[in-house]
Amino acid sequence: MIGGMNDIETEVWRTVQALNRTWTEGNVDDLEAFFHPDIVVVTPTERERLEGREACVAAWRRFVNAATIRIWKEIDPAVRVHGDAAVVTYYYELSCEIEGREVSMAGRDMFFLVREDGRWLTVADQFSGFPGSDVPG
Repeated sequence: MIGGMNDIETEVWRTVQALNRTWTEGNVDDLEAFFHPDIVVVTPTERERLEGREACVAAWRRFVNAATIRIWKEIDPAVRVHGDAAVVTYYYELSCEIEGREVSMAGRDMFFLVREDGRWLTVADQFSGFPGSDVPG
């Protein structure tokens, strides 16, 4: 258990952490294992929502190819499990280099996951900077 989470909440949170390690430290193409085929993502930099596993992996790939990630922190996670569905929220801090300049971002993230075939898959994600903060586009 992590910080008062029960076993299922811990399993869900560890899934989100593993997903984040995949794009911050690993091979971004491995995100396919974490994304449901029908995933939908709303980002602060895209006007339109991203729909489908392929489009979402491609968006993460564009970011990872443009940025050198120096620091990624997940802060104060909250996990709510509802049967075979879960909502995960947390705050984040990110420091990276983009196009030769150092960029720091802080914000919040909300995942919606479903359990299929014994695995937790991300069906939706929405993340943004804190209100009043600038997020590079």
